[in-house]
Amino acid sequence: MRQRERLRAENKRIHQPSCRMNDDEYQLLVHAASACRMSVAGFLAHAALKAARDLDRTEAEIATRREIVSELFALRRALGPIGNNLNQVATVLNSGADAPHAKAVLDAVQRTAQRVEDFTQRYLDTEAPTG
Repeated sequence: MRQRERLRAENKRIHQPSCRMNDDEYQLLVHAASACRMSVAGFLAHAALKAARDLDRTEAEIATRREIVSELFALRRALGPIGNNLNQVATVLNSGADAPHAKAVLDAVQRTAQRVEDFTQRYLDTEAPTG
């Protein structure tokens, strides 16, 4: 096995930042470092420096993930009352009564389904491999 090249004194890494991870995150990191034939520390330094040198892309990826999580929670909140209203309409209709608000509820279901479709397409478009 070949020994790695030593850094010259002016390039020697002297700072040792620290971060915390749960077991799953750490195992993912160990696996990734191993797949790249790097130490965990070397892999972390390489990945962090690569992200720091391309802040526009790094910021966009973080923003995209935050946007995804935010939109998914908003959709979940929107679906709760709609599902409740739909159940009320079904109960009324099953009892033989008239449900004048059924169209409004179904319209809300359609709008939310379209929102899910639009969001999914936007996500797929941004995650598509480039070049």
